[in-house]
Amino acid sequence: MYRFYSNKLKKPVITLTAGEYFVTQNGEVLHTVVGSCIATCIYDEKIKAAGMNHFLLPGIIHPDEILSSEVARYGMFAMELLIGELIKLGARRKGLQAKVFGGANVLKFRRNDNDITGSNIRFVKKFLELEDIPAVKIDVGGNAGRKIFFFTDSHRVLLKRFDMEKDQSSFQDEEVYTRKVFQGRLAKSRVVIY
Repeated sequence: MYRFYSNKLKKPVITLTAGEYFVTQNGEVLHTVVGSCIATCIYDEKIKAAGMNHFLLPGIIHPDEILSSEVARYGMFAMELLIGELIKLGARRKGLQAKVFGGANVLKFRRNDNDITGSNIRFVKKFLELEDIPAVKIDVGGNAGRKIFFFTDSHRVLLKRFDMEKDQSSFQDEEVYTRKVFQGRLAKSRVVIY
């Protein structure tokens, strides 16, 4: 996560990478780039609390990863952490709304990874349904990467789709993070990523 001031937007911007989340009531713009990952923007209009997460996997944690895991990379924990932090700011669970982005087929996963992008999409939709949080905007799937700017004061999202094959640098963080996640598992299972 890193911060900067955008002269163009005339606001502070906080950029999230895979495995991170952030909540605020101060009107910052939250920014991320997603390919196969999911970014969820959740907010409570009444108290102006808003946040975003960026997660890679739906929710499977191997027992030997529990203590060393960055739990926010897993959808189940990323969603709970985000909602919990919003509630600490005074958000009402019944007042929460969501906007969901990502889940594109852009990274070359192994066949035995069981459709990670599809699992991410199904997970986030089901999670929001079970938590009774309306998804007022869902833009998922396809083959394009997404650059997201979430204006936490107005809850507006600017979204730019881009061809990830032509703009490799835009999702380099996600690819590096994906390799890091799977390297720990591969070291134990001796499987190779292709």
